[in-house]
Amino acid sequence: MKIRIGFGLGTQGIQREPGADAANTFAGFVDALEKHGFDSLWLSERITGPAPDPVVGLAVAAGRTTKLKLGMSVMVLPGRNPVLLAKELASLDVLSAGRLLPAFGLGVVQPAEQQAFGVAPGDRGPWFDEALPLIRRLWTEDSVDHVGPRFTYQGLRVLPKPLQSPPDIWLGGSAPSGLRRVGRFGDGWLPSFMTPREAGEGRVAVEQAAARAGRTIDAEHFGALVFYGRDKVPERLLALVATRRPGLDPTELIPVGFDGVRRAIERFIDVGFSKFVLVRADEPESWADELAEAAAEILPLQGTR
Repeated sequence: MKIRIGFGLGTQGIQREPGADAANTFAGFVDALEKHGFDSLWLSERITGPAPDPVVGLAVAAGRTTKLKLGMSVMVLPGRNPVLLAKELASLDVLSAGRLLPAFGLGVVQPAEQQAFGVAPGDRGPWFDEALPLIRRLWTEDSVDHVGPRFTYQGLRVLPKPLQSPPDIWLGGSAPSGLRRVGRFGDGWLPSFMTPREAGEGRVAVEQAAARAGRTIDAEHFGALVFYGRDKVPERLLALVATRRPGLDPTELIPVGFDGVRRAIERFIDVGFSKFVLVRADEPESWADELAEAAAEILPLQGTR
């Protein structure tokens, strides 16, 4: 397996409080990822939070780097026009020389977020299931005909085509319906807030769903977002884990310190996962120092096993 380690900002963004130095802070963050040899940068979508729009942020990162891959963790698909999104992401893939790692999801289950996309909760899954295959077709076919409950196209052509033919599409999610959707539509799986044991069980469910759909998923396309705390798990995440997973040791989901991160990654590797996105659970005093230490402690795991 090729072990690859990237870094994400989660939904908090580059800094909690917007300020005049946001551009320089983000630029320094991106530059440090490339300098230290991290595999990828991942930006999450949260309309109601300070995180930058993934496409805008990744476009900025693309212009500053030559090797860093550009991922979304994840971008909400229900509520978006699949044609315009296909054009936008294909353009980003071309202009970044084929470094795009598109990842889609249904969106967080919060009324404040859901209202922003204008899709009723019960329609999010059907919207996703119609739009995602369309995006893939628009990336690979010269002309697309489609008649569906939400979209109707005749002889539709989208250019440019992505440099990758097509980019692998990663999906998140951990509910049984989400795992089935990954098996039916995804090229890779990137869950979060799962223990390595749960992720291993989820991988089996994804592969079974893919087999039922007559598909296979590359054995190296199983990854995980690994949120971590430096000295402790932040209080807000302790409360979240206590509410959602009562009785579970929070450090099973959110390791503490780089020793804890390394052990967690090794446990994920043991169940067949090879792609990892580190996300610090709170903002460090210095991103330059944080990334330098993360590179020294964690990047030695990167390579082929």
